[in-house]
Amino acid sequence: MSAHLHDVTPASPQVRRHARRVFAAILVPALLATLVGAWVLWPTGERPVLETAPPGMTFPTVTVAEVFPDREDPLRQVRGTMADGSSAWVQVPPEYLSEVHPGDRIITADLGSMGTPETGLIFTDFVRGPPLALLAAVFAVLVVAVARWRGFAALIGLGISMAVIGAFMLPALLEGKPALPVALVTSSAIMFVVLYLAHGFSLRTSTALVGTLLGLLATGFLATWASGAAHLTGLSGEFALDLLSYAPQARMSAVLLCGMVIAGLGVLNDVTITQASAVWELYGSSPDAGWRELFGRGMRIGRDHIASTVYTIVFAYVGATLPLVLLVSISDRAMLDALTSGELAEEVARTLVGSIGLVLAIPLTTAIAAWVVRANRAAPVTQQERGLVDVAVP
Repeated sequence: MSAHLHDVTPASPQVRRHARRVFAAILVPALLATLVGAWVLWPTGERPVLETAPPGMTFPTVTVAEVFPDREDPLRQVRGTMADGSSAWVQVPPEYLSEVHPGDRIITADLGSMGTPETGLIFTDFVRGPPLALLAAVFAVLVVAVARWRGFAALIGLGISMAVIGAFMLPALLEGKPALPVALVTSSAIMFVVLYLAHGFSLRTSTALVGTLLGLLATGFLATWASGAAHLTGLSGEFALDLLSYAPQARMSAVLLCGMVIAGLGVLNDVTITQASAVWELYGSSPDAGWRELFGRGMRIGRDHIASTVYTIVFAYVGATLPLVLLVSISDRAMLDALTSGELAEEVARTLVGSIGLVLAIPLTTAIAAWVVRANRAAPVTQQERGLVDVAVP
């Protein structure tokens, strides 16, 4: 796995030791606070179980053989073949009928004793596993092919991140644990693992980690303030009431707040590691540059990064909520009223909170990185110490 076997800070040994002590004074307490927070907040209750079907109902997979859209009888419009080779009629809702074609594999519901022979099978969904698995495989192969061992480490970190969310954050929210501590503990744990695993143990990575943690704190407190000041309840979501009926201890405002922090985590990590790397490369090309010059040149890169990243966040949220945006576009309400009502207001707040967090993280990370790389000019600096060459384990 790719790793920095030497510290990649272009500084004299004395400066490096001082920087390590400073980072240790910041990151060790942060790590301890994360571990203690996880221990205190760790969910201990039994997770509620969402029963998706009554007893006796089964969900056989059917391959569509023929579609008869012009028939008036909805029970005889789609005929398919079951796994045992037998033929069956499938009842498909009108809004889905135009999307069903011969050869498609669909999931159906067999009502068993609750149904009648005339009812047949009822369409519930498409089989999407194979194409999604193919997309995931292509993504993983490309990441490893382009980024090599660094990309492989990033994929491992992504898997660990999903495990942290599934084992800690989700059960904690279902038990009604306080939102901000859960969000910060989850995000901090993920960042400690992901950054060091993907980018190696170095002062450059530690710089990005400190900037990320500061950005997370800002995002968390902004999300807390915005949720209270704008009266964002989290109850406007499509599945909010369903969740409350099965997990009454969960607080939807806490779920919303935690979602705001987690939503900005990936972009925040991206901007901090990029800014730290940019300052390192700037120093590599201008070893005599002082802190002020490095910070100014780094911020010129950071401003471009801010502009493009803000677009990324906004477009990502617009794409994810496009049906809602379409409804707003044909509504007879004023645009300002629509933007400040219900579910759309929650998306606007999520976008603004995440954007403010990353905007604050960029100058903080740039300032820290410029301080770390500021070195004794007389000290000999090797190419490897400048971080321009990684030492890889084959």
